[in-house]
Order: sequence, then structure tokens, then C-alpha cells
Amino acid sequence: MTAALVRREDLAPGEVLCEHCTARCCQYFALPLDTPVDRDDYENIRWYMLHGDISVFVDDDSWYLLVHNTCDQLDDLDRCSIYSSRPTICRTYSTDHCEFDNDACYDRLFERPEQIDEYADALLGRRRRRGLGSLPILGAVP
Repeated sequence: MTAALVRREDLAPGEVLCEHCTARCCQYFALPLDTPVDRDDYENIRWYMLHGDISVFVDDDSWYLLVHNTCDQLDDLDRCSIYSSRPTICRTYSTDHCEFDNDACYDRLFERPEQIDEYADALLGRRRRRGLGSLPILGAVP
């Protein structure tokens, strides 16, 4: 489904914003993270990001894990196929401040695990990374 180019403020009273959207809110979910303070915290975030289509963003000094995964219940028209029995989180979600007309501009966005390492290095100082030369060789006699 292609969304019409409609601005939120142009909707008539009672018109449903979702009728003009491609279900952007159903294409991902975000979970709050504790603000990282040490290398272990950044390593944990890097580990999360190694598990599929995961990003991390910071907005207003709050950190979030962003899981890019479309809801299995969307139909071919980007509508909820279980609308009458949808989960509570969906029922309570409001379009008042949804991302319909939001370009998803964050204070910080990390899309690759290496970016978390670089950011941690910038804040905490570079750490010594083990290269392949530092790994033991199997079967080697000392």
C-alpha cells in the first residue's frame, strides 16, 4: 500500500491517521536500555547488535534498543489482521505523537556494532584489542 501524502494537520476531524500510513509503528519495536557507563555496558550493547537487524538510538539522553522486525499480523494493505484482539500495547498506542510524519531523527543512532566500539573508545579511551596474532595456535608445542 502506498500512503497518500497527507499532513497530520490536514486531516478532517474524526479522520483516522492510520488510513494514510504504511503501518510505520508496526515495523519495529524499541525497548529502553540503561545508559551505558563502562566498557562492559558497551560490550553488552554490541552483543545485542550482533543478533539480526538491531540498532540502538539515543533520544533526549535515553538509550533504546531498536528491533527492526515487522509485526506478523500485518496484512497486504498494512492493516492489522487481528485488530479486534490486538495486544494491549497496540490498543493503548496513540497516534498523537506517532512517527507518521517523523523522520526518525535521533540524537545518536548506531546501526553497526563497530559504531558502538568507536563511540566507547571516544568516551572511555581506546582499549587494546586482541588480533589474530594473539590467539593460540592449536597443536603448537611451546
